Amino acid sequence: QVQLVESGGGLVQAGGSLRLSCAASGRTFSKSAMGWFRQAPGKEREFVAAISWSGDSTDYADSVKGRFTISRDNAKNTVYLQMNSLKPEDTAVYYCAARSWFVNKHANAYDYWGQGTQVTVSS
Repeated sequence: QVQLVESGGGLVQAGGSLRLSCAASGRTFSKSAMGWFRQAPGKEREFVAAISWSGDSTDYADSVKGRFTISRDNAKNTVYLQMNSLKPEDTAVYYCAARSWFVNKHANAYDYWGQGTQVTVSS
């Protein structure tokens, strides 16, 4: 069992930065791949980034490549999403999710989800 709590969302101007954090509880965090997804109003949840259990493998949506960086600290049971050069189209509720071992872009491959944190980018 893994419980996830996101933080770090907020309101930022276009071009600005935010760092999201996802704190995990449970003994299996170090064996879990972690993903970030987002959902804008009226849209489906979409993949943003993922990182393998070891941190050696990452994957990003094309829309965020070069702007967002996912990382993890297994000693702190925390995964991060550094978001730079934010755009209004990045506005969404951001969710972290956990699954066993390896990265995956599909939301239905993840077993555990946080409650989400709102990110709003103003133009």
